[in-house]
Amino acid sequence: MDQAIRKRKALVTGGSRGIGRGIALTLASEGYDVAFSHWNDQEEAEKTAEEIREGCGALCYVFNGNLEDAAEPERLTRQSVDALGHIDLLVNNAGITLFGDFRTMEPESIDKLLRLNLRAPLLMMRHVGRHMTEKQIRGNIVNITSTRAERAYPGDSAYGGVKAGLSRAVQSAALDYAPSGIRVNCVAPGAIATIAEREPYYRALGRKIPLGRPGYPADVGRAVAWLASDQASYITGTTLRLDGGLILPGMPESVGLNEESDWRGEGQ
Repeated sequence: MDQAIRKRKALVTGGSRGIGRGIALTLASEGYDVAFSHWNDQEEAEKTAEEIREGCGALCYVFNGNLEDAAEPERLTRQSVDALGHIDLLVNNAGITLFGDFRTMEPESIDKLLRLNLRAPLLMMRHVGRHMTEKQIRGNIVNITSTRAERAYPGDSAYGGVKAGLSRAVQSAALDYAPSGIRVNCVAPGAIATIAEREPYYRALGRKIPLGRPGYPADVGRAVAWLASDQASYITGTTLRLDGGLILPGMPESVGLNEESDWRGEGQ
C-alpha cells in the first residue's frame, strides 16, 4: 500500500475533553483525519469535533461507547475503520484518574481501573494492530500512561500500578508488532492543566515544576504527533516522559503530590 499519497488517519480514545481533546486537535492540525471516542460526553464531543472540522479542515467522526465493556474495543475499531477507511495511528488515552489508599479501596474501584486503564488499551492495541497488519500499514500505537508509573506516591498503588503495567505491556507489544513495521510507544504526562477556569491555580503550582510552568494538553498532542512521525521512525517500545522535570531525581517530595491529582485530564 502506497502510504505516501494518502491522508493519514488517527483514532483517539477519550478525545472529547482534556488530554484526549488536545491530542485530537493537534493531530488534525498535523494533517490527520480523526475519529475519537467518548462515554456519555456528547456535548463536549461535538464541540471538539466541530473545532477539528472548522478549524483544521479535517474529517472527524465521533463514537460513544463504554470501553469498560470488553466488546467495545472491537466495535470501536470496526466503526473507525468503516468511517476513516483505515487507521495509521491509534492513541490509547481514555482512562480514569482514581486515587485512594489500597488498604481501604473498594474492589470495584480497582476493577474499574483494571478494565478501563489496562484491559481496554490492550484490546485496542490487539484489534487496531490486527487491522494494520492485515492492511500492511506500518502504523503507530501510542499509549498515554503517567509519570506515576515510575514514581510512587501515597494513595496511588492501584492507579500507578496499573499505569506501570501498561508501560511494561507496551514493551512486549512493540516486540510483537515490530516484524509488521508497527511501532508501539508511550507518552507519560506529569501534571497537565486541563480546566481553563483553574488557570491561576495551575500557574501557581507550575512554579514548583523545574521548567516553571504547567503542562497543557497541546504539549501531549505534540509529543504524540512527533512519536508517530517519520522523525521518530527508529523508536519503539519506549516511554517518553512529559513532565517539565517534575519527577527528576532530587526534586523535593513537597512538590504538590495531592494537588497533582486535580491536573490529569483523562476520561472516556
